[in-house]
Amino acid sequence: MVRFWSIRDALQIHDTSLSDAAVKQILLTMNEQQSFIIEDLDDNHLVIKADDEFRVRRQLETELEKNTYSLE
Repeated sequence: MVRFWSIRDALQIHDTSLSDAAVKQILLTMNEQQSFIIEDLDDNHLVIKADDEFRVRRQLETELEKNTYSLE
């Protein structure tokens, strides 16, 4: 089974300071470590393995938190 992803909408990323290209680059790097991308359709869409969707969402959230700065 496969899942069609719009990088911004499907991953529920609403931080407007983060570009689709930045998120996609993180996903491509993650994919090198553990393959989940079936097809890279264009700048904003991927086809991924449906079984990996939850893991990828969690891992992406962790990566994005590493790059978030807090004033606290």
